[in-house]
Amino acid sequence: MNQTRIAEQELGEVELMRENFRRDVLKGFSRPVKSLPCKYFYDQEGARLFEMICELEEYYPTRTEVGILRRKIKEIAPLPGPDCSLVELGSGSCVKTRLLLDHLDRPACYVPVDVARTQLLECSANLAQDYADMEVLPVCADYTNHFELPNFPPISKRTVVFFPGSTIGNFEPDEAERFLQRIVGLCGTEGGLLIGVDLKKDPRVLHAAYNDARGVTAAFNLNVLTRANRELDARFDLSQFQHQAFYNQTAGRVEMHLVSRRRQVIPVSGMKFFFAEGESIITEYSYKYGRDEFHQLAARAGWAVRQCWTDENDWFGVYYLVPHAPESH
Repeated sequence: MNQTRIAEQELGEVELMRENFRRDVLKGFSRPVKSLPCKYFYDQEGARLFEMICELEEYYPTRTEVGILRRKIKEIAPLPGPDCSLVELGSGSCVKTRLLLDHLDRPACYVPVDVARTQLLECSANLAQDYADMEVLPVCADYTNHFELPNFPPISKRTVVFFPGSTIGNFEPDEAERFLQRIVGLCGTEGGLLIGVDLKKDPRVLHAAYNDARGVTAAFNLNVLTRANRELDARFDLSQFQHQAFYNQTAGRVEMHLVSRRRQVIPVSGMKFFFAEGESIITEYSYKYGRDEFHQLAARAGWAVRQCWTDENDWFGVYYLVPHAPESH
C-alpha cells in the first residue's frame, strides 16, 4: 500500500472519529445529567498525560498490575497453551504485552486493537521486528463497538484475549456483562480471557489515586474540553471548570466530573448548552469489584474463573477466565 493511500485512510479515520466525538458530545450534553464517554480522553495530549499518571506515586493500578504479571508470569503464560492467537483490546504502547509474548509457547499471532492508528502501527512494527517468528496483525478499531478480527495463521489453535488495565471498570455493570459476552464470541469455546480488575479497597487510597497532588489527573480530565474546543468548535473556558473525583461507596465506583464554576452557556458544534453553577459533566466511572462480585459478573457473562492472582495488598486482580455456559438471571 503506497503512502498516499495510507494518508487517505488515516484522514478518513480521523474524520470518522471526529464525527463520532461530535455525535457523542451532543448526545451526552443533551441529557438531564451531562456526560462524556471516557474513551475521548485519549487524544495525543490525553495519552501523554495518562502516561504521566501511570508514573505517579498515588496511582497504584498500573504498577500493581505489572508487578503481578512479572511475579506470576510463569503461572500465567502456560494457560493459553501453544500456538495461541493473542488479541489485545486497547493495546496502547504494548508494554504489558511484551511480558506475555516473552513467555508464551510459540504464539501464532498477536492482534493489537486500538483506535490510535499512529501508535498502533508504530508498536506493531516494533513487535514484528522483535518477534520475527510471530505474525503481528494490527486492527484499528474502537473495541467497544463491533469489529472484525483478521484471518489467523493456520497453525492457530485458540484465541486468547488480553484486556489489562482495569478498563472493565469503565463500563456500567450491565454494559460490562454484555461486553464480556461479546468477548466469548471472539474467543470461542476453546479460548480464554486474561483481564485486569481493580478491587475494592480503602476509599482513601482511591481518593488519592484520582486526586494526585501534582494535578496531573485534573489536567487529564480537563483536556477533554480542550479537545472539544479544537475538534468541535466549542468555546470552553477551562478556568471555569473544576476537576472533581470521589468514591461513591454505594455504587462501588470512583466518579470523575468536570464541575461548572458559574452559570454559563457554551457553544458546541453549532449548538448551545446551559451550565448552572455547580453543574457537572460526568467524564468517567471506574467500578471497583469485590472478588465475589467479579466472579458473579463473569459467570453471568459466560465465563468461569480458572485462576486469579493478586498483589500483597489485595488491591488488584489479574484473572484468567475460560468460557462456560452463562448463568441464568
